Amino acid sequence: MAVPQLSAAPRPSAHPMANPGYGKKSAPDQEPRTGRDFVHLPAREASIATYLDRLDDEADISIKTLAKHLPYGQCAIGTALNDLSAAGHLRRVRRPVTVDGCPRWVWHTFFSRTARDDAWWDSFLAGETPVTEPSPTARSAAYDALAQLGRIDARLTLSAAECGALEEQAAEWFARGAGEAQLVQAVSAGLPDRVGYAYGFVRARLHAKLPPEQHQSRQPRYEMVCTACGEPGSAGGLRGGLCGGCWGERPGLGADQVHDHAERLRAALRTGTRTEKGARA
Repeated sequence: MAVPQLSAAPRPSAHPMANPGYGKKSAPDQEPRTGRDFVHLPAREASIATYLDRLDDEADISIKTLAKHLPYGQCAIGTALNDLSAAGHLRRVRRPVTVDGCPRWVWHTFFSRTARDDAWWDSFLAGETPVTEPSPTARSAAYDALAQLGRIDARLTLSAAECGALEEQAAEWFARGAGEAQLVQAVSAGLPDRVGYAYGFVRARLHAKLPPEQHQSRQPRYEMVCTACGEPGSAGGLRGGLCGGCWGERPGLGADQVHDHAERLRAALRTGTRTEKGARA
């Protein structure tokens, strides 16, 4: 049976966004996009990786949502995401935040067009990997977010000078964990009938709706979780972003790994049998 091609899927522009603060996050310092970024992957994984690469940050890339927008079922997509994790292209993470005095977990999936090894991911997620500063001619994500406001609503059109003047203020949103979609939504939602001065209006909204500052402890910025089962793991404890059990279920394993995984399953079954007998006694 022929493998479905990515061209059969909707354009990424139609893909839904996650709740503000969740969803896809792009890893830093990636190589420029080319037509051969994922040629080292099997066809299905390359197709899904290409689609993920084109999505905006904060896009909803849960398995269920991807299955609605790609020509693959949920099981196939789950397997492909595990393979992309093992190949170094993504990591699932969570981080604690406090909203209105209540602690909760926020979940992200970091995606990197450039494959990274475990050491790089561990260092980056712990906040220890240096990020190359953009060249002076490169525009920041904050500037780009401000520039696109006018394309969403003409009343919010800013000049290049105005975008530059507000760039630092907008960058503070990103420093507090917000993404481009969250900033744009906060500034452009519920506009009054008349916006007399776009610059002043945007500046006021950036100030009034600034997300709360996230006070991070000395713990890693992000806690990595297994791509397959979602269980948290310590730094360096997840091989290819997968816990030992889920890595052991991948094809192409060595005999020792298969033997260890089978022993764990047999032990679980023996435990379950004793419990069942005890319940009947």
